[in-house]
Amino acid sequence: MAQMGSDSIAILATAAAQPRNRDVEYPYRGDSDFLYLTGFSEPEALLVLIPDQPTGRFLLFCRERDPERELWEGRRAGIEGAVRHFGADEAYPIDQIDELIPPLLADRQRVYYPIGVNEGFDAMMMGWLNQLRQQSRSGTTLPHSYIPIERLLHEMRLHKSAAELAVMRHAAALSAAAHCRAMQRCRPGLYEYQLEAEIQHHCADQGARHAAYPAIVGGGANGCILHYTDNSDLLQAGDLVLIDAGAEYHHYAADITRTFPVNGRFSPAQRQLYELVLAAQEAAIGAVRPGASWNDPHAAAVAVLAAGMVELGLLRGLVDRVIEQQRYRRYFMHRTGHWLGMDVHDVGEYKVDGAWRPLAPGMVLTIEPGIYIPADDRRVAKRWRGIGIRIEDDVVVTEQGCEVLTEAVPKRVAAIEALMAEGRRGE
Repeated sequence: MAQMGSDSIAILATAAAQPRNRDVEYPYRGDSDFLYLTGFSEPEALLVLIPDQPTGRFLLFCRERDPERELWEGRRAGIEGAVRHFGADEAYPIDQIDELIPPLLADRQRVYYPIGVNEGFDAMMMGWLNQLRQQSRSGTTLPHSYIPIERLLHEMRLHKSAAELAVMRHAAALSAAAHCRAMQRCRPGLYEYQLEAEIQHHCADQGARHAAYPAIVGGGANGCILHYTDNSDLLQAGDLVLIDAGAEYHHYAADITRTFPVNGRFSPAQRQLYELVLAAQEAAIGAVRPGASWNDPHAAAVAVLAAGMVELGLLRGLVDRVIEQQRYRRYFMHRTGHWLGMDVHDVGEYKVDGAWRPLAPGMVLTIEPGIYIPADDRRVAKRWRGIGIRIEDDVVVTEQGCEVLTEAVPKRVAAIEALMAEGRRGE
């Protein structure tokens, strides 16, 4: 509200519940911007911010208490709970928005809301403004400016507070333990979904009932499919398995990828490619520090991967030319990371005024280089084909450099093999 200034108003609705099939809905998860500002996790709610007073006014519209509905659907905070438990200055029933919102918009200079994000909400906003337009002869004026609320809000979300980082450390720790469990339980003859179940079980057991995103568990050539989520194939001895999975804890995401041998031992070819990806990841993490460009970790990873691909015979030519012509993208086709927070691909601009933005303390990003060689790629030796490897950690920029939130999951070859062997001894 301090950034909004006087004569302004912000209006933000949470996400609507979504039907899955017939009488079943998807598990509800509110809009991240709405949750960031309110912590209010029920559907059918709307936030209004009015910076008219020294501390501003926070209004929350939500569902009223209803014993009959609560008997079937669960408890509601209600109007009193919105004030008592969520800090609203005022709270009103959600079915009164068409009556109460237009007067709040009247005579304001600026309206902040998520323009064009939700067609239904845009239609409601237009309806409220049309109500005001009909009152223009009585002296009521409409707002002059309509500003996407993301301009202010997403910059705030990009810079994590100490409290946010504490939650993210917990999400990372329990997700890391889940990956370790999957490594220890992995055996030839299991199905991919059984490793997914190990991760889901551990995260739910530790209080993170929902995943931050659908888990990727790709054995063998399935690891070369970047967003593979079928997770239905049998795991074969001699193959690698790539697991990309993370928990959501108190609305904050973890995002971890590890790749390891199904039978517990890397083959020579697998080890060569794996150690190349690991070297690229370590170089990228080493480039994360305050003042560095967002692109610096990616450039560091590309330099290592391109040189390694040439050395191993996957690509031909001078390394500088391979990088300049982006020929490394044949086997490394995505960028090295993304912002992480309440959304797994979190908000925040990657460029500012046309230039890669500088990293700053409190920003959280993933570092996840990879190599993916299709099983039918006859341009390379047979020993490389069908190998997909990605190594991903969650990294927070600190005053001195960076902190790896997910370092508890082994990623060196010897450490992975030792952890998997320990799991077999424990049977």
